[in-house]
Amino acid sequence: MRARGRTAVTDGMNKLERHYADHLRTLQLAGEIHSYAFERHNLKLADKTYFKPDFEVMLPDGSIEFHEVKGYMQEDANVKLKVAAQQFPQYVFRLIQWDKWTGWKMITLPPHGKDESP
Repeated sequence: MRARGRTAVTDGMNKLERHYADHLRTLQLAGEIHSYAFERHNLKLADKTYFKPDFEVMLPDGSIEFHEVKGYMQEDANVKLKVAAQQFPQYVFRLIQWDKWTGWKMITLPPHGKDESP
């Protein structure tokens, strides 16, 4: 029996998220991060409004970051990411984008900082 169309992805990741998960696995093997998990949290921003970050990343010191991987940022996702960063200042929120020329681009949302490159 042959499959038609797209191959089913059992973990729910799109291609860009899978590519970033591979990058995180490399960082984990190098000891730069402790661990990571895909879509582990669903943060409540307001009544009937939630934000599910793509990745929870635990650093070697035990601190937690949330990484949101986007190829294209729609306005509602942009607003949710910014609101989450303001409402949960105990975590660092990072927007992750892929650039075919320079690799992964990382933007740290306020209140924690400015643009960075991994």
